Formats: sequence, C-alpha cells, structure tokens
Amino acid sequence: MHRLIAHYIRLRTEAGDAGMSTAEYAIGTLAAVAFATVLLKVVNGPKVMAALSAVIEQALK
Repeated sequence: MHRLIAHYIRLRTEAGDAGMSTAEYAIGTLAAVAFATVLLKVVNGPKVMAALSAVIEQALK
C-alpha cells in the first residue's frame, strides 16, 4: 500500500498543473463566444455577404 501511495504522489508532483481549471474553462468559453459573436456580425455584414454571394454565383456558373 505504501508503494502505491508513493507512486501516486510521484505522479501528481511530476504532472504539475497540466490541465485547465474550471475558472480557466469559463474564461476560455467566454472568449470563444465573444469571438464567435464578432465573427458572426462581420460575416453577416452587407459587404461580406455580397462578396460571398459573388463567389458562390461565380462558382456555380
């Protein structure tokens, strides 16, 4: 049993802080949503829609 505990402690100390915590996930998710919102507004803008429509129409011809 002592050997198992020692192995576990060694693995935990070697692993360090490899993953993200819940707070980091929350901040990352908020940043992703903010970026997606900005991207959606840009893509739905009239200039971008016209450019995309022109590209699609030209590809279909």
